[in-house]
Amino acid sequence: MKGIEHDGKRILVVNLEGTIYAWDGTCTHEEYDLSMGFLTGDSVTCALHLSRFNLLTGEAVNPPAEKPLGKHQVKVADGDIFVELG
Repeated sequence: MKGIEHDGKRILVVNLEGTIYAWDGTCTHEEYDLSMGFLTGDSVTCALHLSRFNLLTGEAVNPPAEKPLGKHQVKVADGDIFVELG
């Protein structure tokens, strides 16, 4: 799990068993940086108020967050990871 920032937007990039996912990197509850949270299995827990998000679907799976994370398309080429931010 790694957090990156581009033009003021946080992105969370995660490798789950060889598959790379990219999600909005800010908790939908209090706008906290999810890369500071805890990766457990296929979910990330926000370190601020312990909201948990499924990293396969983006869904918020426990409160206080209710809104899902936005997903970004990922391409891996020659060992480099490219994330579409559009």
